[in-house]
Amino acid sequence: MPKVGIVMGSISDLEVVKGAKKVLEGFGVEVEMRVLSAHRTPVEAARYAQDAEKNGIEVLIAAAGKAAHLPGVLAAYTTLPVIGLPVKSSTMDGLDSLLSIVQMPSGVPVATVAINGSENAALLAVQMLALRYKFLADKLKEHKQRMVQQVLEQDKKLQEEVI
Repeated sequence: MPKVGIVMGSISDLEVVKGAKKVLEGFGVEVEMRVLSAHRTPVEAARYAQDAEKNGIEVLIAAAGKAAHLPGVLAAYTTLPVIGLPVKSSTMDGLDSLLSIVQMPSGVPVATVAINGSENAALLAVQMLALRYKFLADKLKEHKQRMVQQVLEQDKKLQEEVI
């Protein structure tokens, strides 16, 4: 079974990452959630990243606000894909988090989604896993078809109301 690790820098990020957990579980992906700080528990964060692959994790999602160093720290200690999830904070509405995550130095890539974009972080993880797991590729195709149908239904309702 595919497995994604979701790491948040603080328990206050839980409300943001719940959306990712729900999406991943909806696709049949196992989720492991942890609270580990790049600054307050750096040794534990590094150990988690180093041991992630051995523990069956195939993709990491790292949610962090403000300085948002967690995704980069995890990426420094693993070759697994890391998806940075900037969290809206009281400072700069999360722009500081977004810029911290996307400005990774050469050689330490972190994929990044929108501020509080947990659902897209999960979908990106599923897309990565779908390269290995055909059932996920099939579910992604179904998911995209459902989105098409929803938009077409909305358009039809609009046309009926306008015309």
